[in-house]
Amino acid sequence: MNNPPQFTWDDLQFFLAVARTGQLSTAARQLRTSHATVSRRIDRLEFALKVKLFERNPRGYVMTAMGARFVETAEKMEQETERLRADLTDGATTQRGVVRLSAPEGFSNFFFARVLPQFVARHPNLSLELVTIQQIMSLSRKEADITVVLDEPKGGPYFSDKLTDYHLQVYGSRDYLYRSAPITCRDDLLGHPFISYIEEMIFAPGLDYLGDVHPRIKPQFQSSSIFAQLTATRNGLGLCVLPYFFASRYPELERVLPEEVDLRRHYWITCHRDLRQSPRVRAVIDFLREAVTGEDVRFIPPWVKR
Repeated sequence: MNNPPQFTWDDLQFFLAVARTGQLSTAARQLRTSHATVSRRIDRLEFALKVKLFERNPRGYVMTAMGARFVETAEKMEQETERLRADLTDGATTQRGVVRLSAPEGFSNFFFARVLPQFVARHPNLSLELVTIQQIMSLSRKEADITVVLDEPKGGPYFSDKLTDYHLQVYGSRDYLYRSAPITCRDDLLGHPFISYIEEMIFAPGLDYLGDVHPRIKPQFQSSSIFAQLTATRNGLGLCVLPYFFASRYPELERVLPEEVDLRRHYWITCHRDLRQSPRVRAVIDFLREAVTGEDVRFIPPWVKR
């Protein structure tokens, strides 16, 4: 008679940490333990299950097909464990652990960073990782627990909800506009240098908006960073399409053709459907919704009809 596999919930926590990060060192840091302990726990779990969950290579740990199947089971156990903790203890103490949030650079630096003190005060037991690299973090590969994106996910096992609309206009520095040819219509924009994203590095369709301003605009300076674009615009390098919620904070910037050019985009918050009821994930999602609602005047300009 074969003995059933022997492993503990702690082993599964180590497995999930490695599955989500792909690195022993990162998993160890999240779990506040050593690299060697994580390696030992993964070896023990594979021995107990008699299956190989990861392929080891110089770049890290990559899940095998069996590992990918097992992660779904482990996450369901994680959710049930967190629900049980929520039933047994006070709600505030259940919101523990690490949450990785991936969000665009503009949203992260010019909005979320401002409300971080409120988040920390409300959830002192939650450790937040904010990822702002210019790419879409994969929810399916557990590169992020929650993502804020410009385009709603189509299909897949994901929960998504619109956080807010936001508006963009063409901006230029006051000094640049004073010394440049006047702009009275969209065709006049063609006589001015534009600042924009590097076309082949645009990571979301929602950022490809120069064509909406004028189909013949060709940018002179391009950057993958919206912060670099903002800095170049403030320094008088040319015109740039910028979100109102942070461009409006700089008095040296002026809107160009405000009555003609007003673009609307959206921020969506998404997570894997299986994580939606996780207390730590739900705490971040609820906070983001509340924070955006409380600051909606920053995203929706006063001239826009509600």
